Amino acid sequence: MSNSEINVPVVLVFSGHDPSGGAGVQADIEAIISQGVHPATVITALTVQDTVNVKRFVPTDPSLVIEQARAVLEDMPVTCIKIGMIGSVALVEVIHSILKDYPDIPVVLDPVLIAGGGGVLADEAIAKAMLNLLVPLATILTPNAYEARALVELAGAQGDTLEERGAALLALGPTYVLLKGGDEPGVEVENWLFHGHTAPRRFAYERLPGEFHGSGCTLASAMAGLIAQASDADYVNAIHEAQEYTGHTLFHAAQIGKGQWIPHRLFWADSEEEGEDSAPVPRIH
Repeated sequence: MSNSEINVPVVLVFSGHDPSGGAGVQADIEAIISQGVHPATVITALTVQDTVNVKRFVPTDPSLVIEQARAVLEDMPVTCIKIGMIGSVALVEVIHSILKDYPDIPVVLDPVLIAGGGGVLADEAIAKAMLNLLVPLATILTPNAYEARALVELAGAQGDTLEERGAALLALGPTYVLLKGGDEPGVEVENWLFHGHTAPRRFAYERLPGEFHGSGCTLASAMAGLIAQASDADYVNAIHEAQEYTGHTLFHAAQIGKGQWIPHRLFWADSEEEGEDSAPVPRIH
């Protein structure tokens, strides 16, 4: 096959930079590459953080973000957009303008509000802007339990139960809402998928010991990579496969720093790996 015949799907990523390499844009790159897709990245913020917590962050200049994004979109065949940490209200507005110009490109929105260690990555103003400008344009919204509760409260909706939170977020405009339960108590991790008027779908898998840095970035970017591969992508299957992949990255995670474990997103490249491992695979209900 000649170079001219190679067609590599592209995911455009908006995300912050984590110098520890556990979360943010590095997690996005590794997860997307693992799906056989090319990541094109736009940095929305520079953070000072380690595997324990975020200390502070500086948002990128909005004009630079929009120039970078448009340069990629005008040059490469972007087939999915993944949005993680944003950094400022102005950046939410910039990303919104880009999404409005490319309405046919699917969007995976991971509404990052806090870091795994509890550090704040988005204040109320950013969260409100995200709720009003980005959530309605998302194809898949992937909040954790804290983010789901916060967004529902900001929307002024009823959200006492999981079903109410899922329905409230779905009513804001995204096509799919995956409520992640990794931070909730229980022997199993339960993620719930909401879509249209169908009954919520439950994904359950064994809870692994320890806490992980960048698991949410990994999951959302794996989804984006899988969706990017086909114009008629099966979103439910992509969501399922992304969870399965993320489970493997957590099973192979390493405690490289003094805090949370870092998912091994390139586990498949280890030369000593042979055959299937025993990582927990989600069960669908």
